[in-house]
Amino acid sequence: MTGGPGSPAGLSGNSGNGSPAGSAKANTAAPSNRRPRRRTGRGAELWLLIFAAIIVTAALMIVELNQHQALKIELVYYGGGYLAVFAIAHVVVRALAPYADPLMLPLVALLNGLGLVMIYRLDLAEAAKHANATPQAPLQLLWTAVSLVLFLVTLLVIRDHTSLQSYPYTLAFAGLIFLALPAALPRSLSEVNGAKIWIRIPGLLSVQPSEFAKITLIVFAAAFLVSKRGVLSTAGPRFLGLTLPRIRDLGPLVALLAVSLGVLVVSNDLGPALLIFGVLLAMVYLATSRVSWLIIGLLAFAGGAVLAYQFVPHLRVRVDIWLHPFADPQGASYQLVQSLFGLGTGGIFGTGLGAGRPDIVPYASTDFITAALGEELGLVGLTAIIVCFMILVGRGMRAALAARDNFGSLLAAGLSFSIGLQVFVIIGGVTGLIPLTGLTTPFVSYGGSSLLANYIILALLLRISDSSRRPPVKQPRRTGTLAQARTEILSRSAK
Repeated sequence: MTGGPGSPAGLSGNSGNGSPAGSAKANTAAPSNRRPRRRTGRGAELWLLIFAAIIVTAALMIVELNQHQALKIELVYYGGGYLAVFAIAHVVVRALAPYADPLMLPLVALLNGLGLVMIYRLDLAEAAKHANATPQAPLQLLWTAVSLVLFLVTLLVIRDHTSLQSYPYTLAFAGLIFLALPAALPRSLSEVNGAKIWIRIPGLLSVQPSEFAKITLIVFAAAFLVSKRGVLSTAGPRFLGLTLPRIRDLGPLVALLAVSLGVLVVSNDLGPALLIFGVLLAMVYLATSRVSWLIIGLLAFAGGAVLAYQFVPHLRVRVDIWLHPFADPQGASYQLVQSLFGLGTGGIFGTGLGAGRPDIVPYASTDFITAALGEELGLVGLTAIIVCFMILVGRGMRAALAARDNFGSLLAAGLSFSIGLQVFVIIGGVTGLIPLTGLTTPFVSYGGSSLLANYIILALLLRISDSSRRPPVKQPRRTGTLAQARTEILSRSAK
């Protein structure tokens, strides 16, 4: 029986199993629970990494030719090691964060490679002056490999950046421990050039814990500010047009900041203190969008700077050097004066890699590596390096704007701003724009702690970027409609 008096029109066109003719076809064509295809950018990342490798390899060859008029077998070691570690990094990102920003890793590879080239160039200069000089470039390459292993571990462990939001006070406590450890150790194990900021194991390694404390404090600030965003934006008494903070709302963050800055001042480490204060102030402003908080923070900074100048002799010396660099060019101002002369010697296009005298500047491979690069690459080369940093910070801020959650947005902004502020403070000190701070240039300067910490920052930025650029999962659509279900019921009842 194919129909009846009560059957709907067209019922005779049903298939033999009693279902509508289009039902099976609709079920077959139903979409699966898969992500839509989208370009990941990994191909572009690979080509940019190859381009960075070509630039770094060419720079190494130029240094060697200018120094020895010949190419040595050591270049294979440095160039091969550089290519190997970043090829592995690319494979890791392709596997663990396939939708991450494709520009960040190549930019870091280029900056890290140029830093390695300059450190190798300074090693050649030291070897020419001292036969038993210890080269720093092999150790820097080793630290780069270790940093990329930590980069891999970070991407592997933190599959979802929002998981960090569950441990704000644990991370804050860890940050305080990192800051306090050097101050608690004997001077023989922690002090370098008057600052107790290191954990030194004689004959093995030296670690600067404040580099890692910076990351944990930024994560804490992002989690705390997101949880208090509403009250911080609206609540609080007003005075002279400014909305003042309520202690119960901002108390934990202010207490943490005060303890952190106190520890750093006691340790004579004012560079990280400036960096942490500046980053947290920027994050408070980004979270609340209130100019009054920014003004209050700047007034507090000005008051703290005046007090520090009065009671911290180390800071007073650095301010005097900044104000009067040529008052004692052979003494306290020697480093800054030589840096300024080196930048002046470099001029617009530089002396050429391997053709200058950057080794005259003390600590040229750490605090003053931008001065060394400015001398041999000139204003054009140093500007290109600054532009690379600007693009890196800009891509981080883009990830912050695209993040799908407030915590990820604020965390990416804080981490990106920390890189930008650190570069500004360093280059400002080297050029005499602001007093010297003793910070190092991210990814460029010699030092294991700085590399390790900055590669963790890179991994977190890539994780947030991957989360924001990853296409959403398409939910399966219902394959039938109410009318089709009614038709199928009627057809079965007609049988």
